[in-house]
Amino acid sequence: MKQVSSRRPRINLQPFRDFFASGSVGGIILLLSVVVSLAIANSAAGERFAAFLETEAGIHTDGFHLSFTLLEWVNDGLMAVFFLLVGLEIKRELVEGELSSPQQASLPVFAAFGGAVLPALIYALLNNGQPAAAGWGIPMATDIAFAIGILSLLGDKVPASLKIFLAALAIVDDLIAILVIAVFYSSEIHFTYLATALAIFAALLGLNKLGVRNLAAYLIPGVVIWYLVHHSGVHATIAGVLTALAIPTNEGAQESPLEKLEHALTKPVNFLIMPVFALVNTNIRFEPGMTQGLTEPLGLGILLGLFLGKPLGILLTSRLVVKLGWGTMPRKARWGHLLGLGLLGGIGFTMSIFVALLSFADPHYQLTAKFAILTASVASGLVGYGVLRGMGHRA
Repeated sequence: MKQVSSRRPRINLQPFRDFFASGSVGGIILLLSVVVSLAIANSAAGERFAAFLETEAGIHTDGFHLSFTLLEWVNDGLMAVFFLLVGLEIKRELVEGELSSPQQASLPVFAAFGGAVLPALIYALLNNGQPAAAGWGIPMATDIAFAIGILSLLGDKVPASLKIFLAALAIVDDLIAILVIAVFYSSEIHFTYLATALAIFAALLGLNKLGVRNLAAYLIPGVVIWYLVHHSGVHATIAGVLTALAIPTNEGAQESPLEKLEHALTKPVNFLIMPVFALVNTNIRFEPGMTQGLTEPLGLGILLGLFLGKPLGILLTSRLVVKLGWGTMPRKARWGHLLGLGLLGGIGFTMSIFVALLSFADPHYQLTAKFAILTASVASGLVGYGVLRGMGHRA
């Protein structure tokens, strides 16, 4: 009879750490994708590339519609996979990691709200009574892909707990943005689709309670949830988060279905999905007079909201929460680290651009908003990287 070994498995998977380890290389690829995208947009191939992204692909029949542009497939399809991975990371940390205690989890949640509210207030004050007043939601969002990508470039120069804190903060930030879009920027919400998606999500939670550990039992219904959420009028990436929350995990050394899926998704997300996402979303064409728009209320509101409002909102809220005893600082982190993270939170990019397109029908306003978002995001990323790198050398 074959003897069964009582030893633990030799492979000790650490998907969350693997995510950021590969992200350090993936972050470089991500930044290169931005440069390539901007170069294409400002070359003779710019218009052809933009037209290519508007190419329809999929299935469209009388009773079934699954046909979108290539840009929509990336933003609503591939990014749902990215949010699935982030949701898995957050859930595992909530169950057995850095966010497993209420005090640890509360700080990034409060910080995310502070980092969303202050930029919106700054924009609203500067644009009160102005034609661009509807864009107050533009500087609220953090682009989790770019923020984490830049943080990953720092490797072990910053405490590992900061990466978990930023991931938690960014996903709460994105959920806030999605709720804002659903309530204030959606012209029509189809509640039948939304209710059906939530019913399937509830069924998946039931499977979890019953001890079902087959990943297919969660991922196949997850695709259905994605379809329903997309057609409900709510941003489709929320489907990835809902699916992740339902997938089983456990404490201890035994690999759970959640950890198995994390390990499978880490490299595809970092080396394929995030770079493709950057390539198709930062193709902004520079035109004469664009810099002038940065001094107008619209451009200034976005610049100050992202570059100043975000870090101040995150830092001040965090200090208040810690002082009141409602939360604790990430391990080995200092206030300078949170300032650096707050600056990375000012990288708006895709969600901010998405809100800008929903806010304005005027192409001039859209272009001004995109350029302001790009400028503020680049400044926030560079300064945030510099602050965190400096803090790391003094640690």
